[in-house]
Amino acid sequence: MRIGDVGEFSLIDRLAGIVARGRADVAVGIGDDAAALDLGGGDLVLLTVDSQVEGAHFLRDRIPPRLLGRRLLAVNLSDIAAMGGTPTHAVVSLVLPADLELRWIEEVYAGLGEEAGRFGVAVVGGNVARSPGPIVLDLALVGTVRRERVLTRAGARPGDAILVTGSLGAAAAGLHLSAHPELEFRERDQLLARHLVPTPRLREGGLVAASGLATAMIDVSDGLAGDLGHVCDRSGVGARVYAERLPVAPGVERVAELSGSSVLDLALSGGEDFELLVTCPPGSAEELAALVSAGTGTPVTVVGELLPASAGRWLVLPKGREVPLGGHGFTHF
Repeated sequence: MRIGDVGEFSLIDRLAGIVARGRADVAVGIGDDAAALDLGGGDLVLLTVDSQVEGAHFLRDRIPPRLLGRRLLAVNLSDIAAMGGTPTHAVVSLVLPADLELRWIEEVYAGLGEEAGRFGVAVVGGNVARSPGPIVLDLALVGTVRRERVLTRAGARPGDAILVTGSLGAAAAGLHLSAHPELEFRERDQLLARHLVPTPRLREGGLVAASGLATAMIDVSDGLAGDLGHVCDRSGVGARVYAERLPVAPGVERVAELSGSSVLDLALSGGEDFELLVTCPPGSAEELAALVSAGTGTPVTVVGELLPASAGRWLVLPKGREVPLGGHGFTHF
């Protein structure tokens, strides 16, 4: 059996079963957006890691190295946001071919420094290794969260409302546009920007956690359907999502027309929007949405509700017909 036969998330479960050990200082272990370590005091320590691999996450001729450096940190910042935390320190591992232009990696670090300065992160170390190719940029990020505020994927309950920040489908639409420079229309630049450098919802995640109203949270990195599926798996619930309520980003419908894609596929399964999906009791949904929107300017939309696990996972189409939601989204294998 090969890794591709197993799939990304089954692989994670298999590997976790090999190394996971019960320890009193592990508040949240493998299987969430970040690990949470209880080292004493009022805060938990958050730890996450993510990579940008040439050919899988980026192509050198489609993203300026300075933006790639920003992206490298931004995708990790989103994991800290999903736990309600604050980022603090980062270390970076570089796996580079010897013939790579020095200026290219310096520009990557210039962008990394810009993003780190924007969010108060200190880059404190790392490692450099030689590779025959491709380029691999790996970043581990540390953060903190008040122990009473930490949110995971596991607290959602049947009846909870499902909320999402911002808009969906922009990153997937931007990815298509990056491969088709001949396509010109009004929202092109905004969609490309959402694909190249996501905006981590740190302030939004902090407000959600501080409110005490939410039951679970996850960042939308693999697509709303897939990431909602992770919440359902960890919390033991089902879900119903309403297609007409999905906050589709401006321009996504046009890209769907030009590419022969479905707007719903881009919004639900496109991936890399890095918005936050939040669950909370239905009576608190409007209050929580208003609180986050007022504090950050980011819209928050109620897109569905959670069901008992036995009820399944459903997408309600515009004319009322229910179809299976799916829940695969983007996977690496």
